[in-house]
Order: sequence, then structure tokens, then C-alpha cells
Amino acid sequence: MLTQAQIAQYHEDGYVVPDFRVPPEVLESIKARHTALLAGHPEFRDYCPALFDHDTGFAEYGANREILDMVEQLIGADIALWNMSFFAKPAGNGKRTPWHQDGEYWPIRPLATCTAWLAVDDSTLENGCLRVIRGSHKARALKRHNAVAAGDVTLTQELDKSEYDQSQAVDLVLQAGQISLHDVYLLHGSEPNTSPRSRRAMTMRFMPTSSVFDRDIARAKARSITTTDHSKRQIYLMRGIDRSGRNSFATA
Repeated sequence: MLTQAQIAQYHEDGYVVPDFRVPPEVLESIKARHTALLAGHPEFRDYCPALFDHDTGFAEYGANREILDMVEQLIGADIALWNMSFFAKPAGNGKRTPWHQDGEYWPIRPLATCTAWLAVDDSTLENGCLRVIRGSHKARALKRHNAVAAGDVTLTQELDKSEYDQSQAVDLVLQAGQISLHDVYLLHGSEPNTSPRSRRAMTMRFMPTSSVFDRDIARAKARSITTTDHSKRQIYLMRGIDRSGRNSFATA
């Protein structure tokens, strides 16, 4: 469980690194499942935005009781797992993730999600660890993003450079099995991996069920920012009830 100080840090800074580690055998299971995914879909070597679209078995990792306990402390007892993705930076030429806010891409109304970011490998300065700007979530608003050309990046939208000061970035160096939890409005990104060591990470996206997973907005966003179409996504009720009364859930 998070301490009161850690809960306060999450709300103040927009992120927290808990005193928790996924067991080695679970990490090995995730690695094996990811390797199997890449065998059938080599186009995901750097980034798979929607794991459920290809293997719903990934949902079992989002059902981790300890992670759900911590998420509940931050967003309440009624929790849906609406997406998981994999950011895999291969050794030597892993792509950078541009500075962005997660909510720019997502069809959640009202916009609310706590992301659990799991380091599947050690995540270091050398191999492109997650970088965040402390407190950048506080305005509770999306900042201006611009389209970014495909090639050396994982995402299609990048924060306008006038919207942030990269000198304020905090590097989240994590050992394999550690997680960070971050807010939907937090500004974050990561550098490319030119090191000889891979940097794989898996994200689990949890929303309070007082929010709605809006499939119409998902279709519109897919057209407007040329990103993944989330409209047919399976989502899972992990705890509690659907407070909105408008979400439809798959059976976990």
C-alpha cells in the first residue's frame, strides 16, 4: 500500500514510485508473452499501443492485487482497466517517445486515468528511462500538441515546445519490476535507446468508473490524430461497480 506521504506526492507531483516490485517470475511471463506477440507482429518492435487487441491474456497482469490496492488509494474503489500497451526500446536503436500528455490520445470522459508504468527491464538514463515534469498535471487541462513525423518516435503527437521546460525534467530510473504511477495530465516522454541494453516497459491504464469510455470519441480521435482506434477495445471492471452506468465490460 502507498503511505500517506506517497499519496500526497502523487497528488502534488503527478507521479509516485511505490515501495513495490513485481516478482521475477511474473516479469519472465511478461517477457515471454511479449516475445510471442512480436513473433506474429514484428511491427510492434518499439511500441504496441493496444495489447488487448492482440492478446487479452495481458489483462491478467492488470489484475495484480497489490497494484489495484495502490490505484484504489488514488482514484477510488471502482476501477476499470481500459488499456495496456508495451513500449519496447530495443538495444542500439530504440525510438524516443515525444513529450506528451496521455489524455491527448484517450476517449475518456471526464478525463481521468492512473497509469501504472512497469519496468520490465532496468530503466536507466542510458537506455531511455521515463522522464516527467513534476507538478505539470495541476492545471487539469490538455496543452497544445502538434503532429510529429513518423520515423524515430513512438507516438504521433508532441507537446508544443512553448508548453514545457525540458530543463525541469525528472528522470525516473527504475529497476526491473518497479513501477511508477502517474496522472493522465502529467507531461512526460523519454529519450531514444542507443545503449547495448533493451528497455522494455508495460503500461496498465486504470480509470475510475465514474468516467465513461466513449467509443464515439475514440473513432473521432483515430481519424483526427491518426492514432490507434480504441473504439472496439475490450475493457475490464477490476473492482467495484460501474458508477457511470454507461460502460460495457468484457469478462476478465
